[in-house]
Amino acid sequence: MLRQFVFTAVAALFAGQALAAEAGKIIFVAGSAQVAGKAAQLNSAVQEGDLLHTGADGYVYVKTLDNGLFILRPNTEARIVSYHIDAANPANTRIKLELLSGVARSQSGEAVKLARQNFRFNTPVAAIGVRGTDFTVFTDKDTSRVAVVSGAITISGFSGGCRADGAGPCEGAAARELSAAQKGQLLQIQRGQSAAQLMSSPSLLPDVVSPPRPDEPSTGKSSSGSVGANEPSLDAKKNLSLQAQLPQVNTVTPTPPLVEPVTPVVPPVEVPAPQVVSWGRWAALADKAPTAGLSKDGATRVALTESYVLFRSDSGAPYVLPERGNAGFALASSEAVVRDSVTQARSMATLSNGQLNVDFGKAAFTTSFDVLDQSVSYKMASFGSVTKDGQFSSSNQYNAASNMMVNGLLSGDGGATYLFEGLLNPRRVISGVTVWTPTAAK
Repeated sequence: MLRQFVFTAVAALFAGQALAAEAGKIIFVAGSAQVAGKAAQLNSAVQEGDLLHTGADGYVYVKTLDNGLFILRPNTEARIVSYHIDAANPANTRIKLELLSGVARSQSGEAVKLARQNFRFNTPVAAIGVRGTDFTVFTDKDTSRVAVVSGAITISGFSGGCRADGAGPCEGAAARELSAAQKGQLLQIQRGQSAAQLMSSPSLLPDVVSPPRPDEPSTGKSSSGSVGANEPSLDAKKNLSLQAQLPQVNTVTPTPPLVEPVTPVVPPVEVPAPQVVSWGRWAALADKAPTAGLSKDGATRVALTESYVLFRSDSGAPYVLPERGNAGFALASSEAVVRDSVTQARSMATLSNGQLNVDFGKAAFTTSFDVLDQSVSYKMASFGSVTKDGQFSSSNQYNAASNMMVNGLLSGDGGATYLFEGLLNPRRVISGVTVWTPTAAK
């Protein structure tokens, strides 16, 4: 009787463990893909600890127990280390994912959102935590890069108190955050580094290294974080109110005949100078020395590429986007460098035939120019949105009408400046800065 009781108890324990070990189910599989050494099957369960692997044409979408998503793209190896959910007490929830190589996307489920402090996404060199997030990661054994689709992440390298066998995000001075509002940017960390580096390098984005399938699920949310174009401009209202309060010049009051009429003198209204937009070269290029650092006293950094940086002064009158009309700009000056991604050799390129147009009513812009690189000409173009304070950035680098990422500013003196980065061909990466002067407005 005792033996039978022990056997029943042990059997029940293992049954409970098997149930708890299921992390999710495969809701889509294409191409070469394996789970725990066997061919991945639609609707089959993925257990904690199972190794997932995709070949050169393989894709696997795993729907987790809490309705999250774990997506593997081609040539990727990953593992759901643990997926323990305690709905009654979220503090006991423990979730850990591991990307060994390739590109994967993680979309937080309900349990993760309730217990973000207990979620960990490991790569060979770093630990990633979330703020209720949808993000993509590229990694090999020495370098990891992460970009955010929605929400925000925090990342730290494995050093000090941040260990690969730990749980939850690594906090501390080395932790770096990235949010979806930082469109086109990524955080990169390499083996041995404790802190990640913020980069604006389109060619290194995980979605460029391994693009998503057209049917990959979307969050359905905007990651821009910007105010809708149809909402009223508070700054514009303030300006109208101030103008209404300015002294008005009335008709001259008659004076005695022997005294000449006097016209009241209205003191001029002092209009503060606009904020100053400036750029610099923070890395040496060919025979050109650096002209700026990554920060500047009295200014905020707005954009950064692998060679250039863009600032806007903290003092001065803020830019206010007009509510209607259009403006055209001519290319006044530019500087661009092309990097060979294989040899890492750099050479300067020249730009011509520049166009920049802004539709204030739609809060949108389009831009294009020609690049001459080693006697070969390329056409670069982009489009995107403009915020109420004059900052503009690309909306979709992967659209047929766009092949570069743009981040820039409209300035109160009527001009514009932006940094850009894109691919001339699969091997040559171009980045640079353009400065524009107004040509037409209506």
